[in-house]
Amino acid sequence: MDNMEKWPEIEKAATEKRRELVLQGPAIDQRISSNGGLSSSIYSLTLLNYLEVSQCPSLTEIHENIKHLTNLQSLILCRNKLASIPNAIGHLKSLKVLDLSVNNLRVLPEAIAELRDLNTLNVSCNSLEVLPEGLSQCTKLSTINISKNHITGFPVDFYSERLDLLSTLVASDNSIEELSGDIHKLAALKVLDVSNNKLREIPSDLSDCPKLKDINFKGNKLSDKRLEKMVNGCQTKSILDYLRGKGKGRQGEDGGCVDSGRNADKRKRQQKRKEKVVDEQDEVEELNKMVVRVLHISNAPTVLTVKVSTEVKDVRPYLVCCVVRGMNLKPGNALKRFLVAQTKLHDDLCGKRTIATIATHDVQLLKGPLVYDVKPPTQLKIVPLGRREMTAVELIRHLQLEADELRKQKKRQNVTGLHKYLQLLQGKELYPCLVDGEGHVISFPPITNSEKTKIKKTTKELFLEVTSAISLQTCKDVMDALIVKMAELNKLTAEHQEEVGSGEEGDGPQQPAASSETSSELIIQQVRTLDEDGNLKVVYPSKTDLSKDISNLTVIW
Repeated sequence: MDNMEKWPEIEKAATEKRRELVLQGPAIDQRISSNGGLSSSIYSLTLLNYLEVSQCPSLTEIHENIKHLTNLQSLILCRNKLASIPNAIGHLKSLKVLDLSVNNLRVLPEAIAELRDLNTLNVSCNSLEVLPEGLSQCTKLSTINISKNHITGFPVDFYSERLDLLSTLVASDNSIEELSGDIHKLAALKVLDVSNNKLREIPSDLSDCPKLKDINFKGNKLSDKRLEKMVNGCQTKSILDYLRGKGKGRQGEDGGCVDSGRNADKRKRQQKRKEKVVDEQDEVEELNKMVVRVLHISNAPTVLTVKVSTEVKDVRPYLVCCVVRGMNLKPGNALKRFLVAQTKLHDDLCGKRTIATIATHDVQLLKGPLVYDVKPPTQLKIVPLGRREMTAVELIRHLQLEADELRKQKKRQNVTGLHKYLQLLQGKELYPCLVDGEGHVISFPPITNSEKTKIKKTTKELFLEVTSAISLQTCKDVMDALIVKMAELNKLTAEHQEEVGSGEEGDGPQQPAASSETSSELIIQQVRTLDEDGNLKVVYPSKTDLSKDISNLTVIW
């Protein structure tokens, strides 16, 4: 039974109708210990689509009332000491990510098979001996991690054509004794890790998995000693070629399955054509692939946080931020392309800034801690992009005059909705602003950001902010779109190997971009926004972000 003590994080999430809640660490663990479990009020937060309760050794069970959280898309219950999960989890029909890693689970509920939208299942580092029947009904599964358990094999129905999206299967450090030849039915499988198990044989049918690119069988005592030597030192292609050869050899030895020479040659040609098509498809996929790696706050060398004042609630309440590394703005027109893309997002997705506003800053020029605050128009001073320092009143007056003049001249292509977003602040007694640790305003949404933190060709790390008066999800959608566009542009820059320098006369010969700058992978460092009491409001990106089906975008957590 709950103690009378109220949990402020839960109360705040209920009051502000939040979609995300993160509870973790020693303070939460102490509360769970005193309370005899999670506060029952958590199960009334029916709007949640992301719930994380982690690093709480006192958490040993989840109440069946979790069934009420039917909007959950991500449920993260890792690094606790959970001994069981209720069957009621089957009611969470919208669930896409389920992380139960590093607990004390000996069995999983059969109801997991009812989660038809599930695409990621992580139950690593538990004490599981079997997997539940019916996982093949979760037809959207793309990643399964069951490593570091005591599992001896896969359910019979696991090897099913229905799992046609399953691309990654990690089952290392278990007690698996056999892989069925039906594994070839997992046609989308790209990564298979069954290292450190008790396998004696590797089925030759594995070579019929058309997309398989990365296999790991190390640490298994195989009966075929040549194959055992290969899995410890050879590349995946060589191992699959060897297995393919073994399969054909076995067909000949068994008799009754040997084709005539003509049919055998025909089958060989068909197989080669099939392999060529698959290889070409994979090469195209690989060329088009964009990689975004998320750096969790706990792994970040320096952590930027943004504290949000209560006064912004009535002005422009929603804000998400993150830090991006690896964006190469130095070569050729890379910076210009990025700024043009940002303007296009402002015009289209952001409704000419009336829906949301993007601001970018050079991290090296930021002085933390940052505060998202409000100021009276006469007291808000900023050095706008390309201008001298002025108050918000002066800046808006200047912009209004410029907009009126442009309209008179009918140069509508230069107006770009300026009047519209200027009107967003009309009648406001306070204006929103992002303030650095020295008290300088570095952003004044939706109007401008500061010359002081302006990005340049030499910028190595970018601080991104998206603000909106509409909703938090609006901010997230815009930030998702911005990061995807940055990944596209960065890949374009890397592919074209653009030359460093502006190419103006007198610059001298241009040098090729350094190889360290031509990688297209982006690293996105999470940033937390906190309320005035230091409680978490939102962290971006969370595991529900950057999760839209973008075929050529790979997000690594």
